[in-house]
Amino acid sequence: LGASGYSFVIARNGREGVELFRQNRPRLVLMDVSMPEMNGIQATTAIREFEGETGGRVPVIAVTAHALKGDMERCIEAGMDDYLSKPVSPDSMIAKVKGWLEREARTSAAA
Repeated sequence: LGASGYSFVIARNGREGVELFRQNRPRLVLMDVSMPEMNGIQATTAIREFEGETGGRVPVIAVTAHALKGDMERCIEAGMDDYLSKPVSPDSMIAKVKGWLEREARTSAAA
């Protein structure tokens, strides 16, 4: 993502990810499903609860090596909006991020 022109912050674990979300209010979250302290499902649930209190909804994209049947569904049920299965090419990740940010910009402009 560094070469894409997007700015980003990396969390070391899910708990830190939730805290960074609260502090920075990003336009999009790439969420690793398998993280220490708090996994991506738990972190997304915490983010959605925070958004329920404060308003808004930021797209959360799961990035995971879990590609078994039902894994994508579990991510979506937890409140994630999309899913990327590892290994992820830089081009496909950038395309996914760009697509979601453009979609959010169109939605905001229409509101």
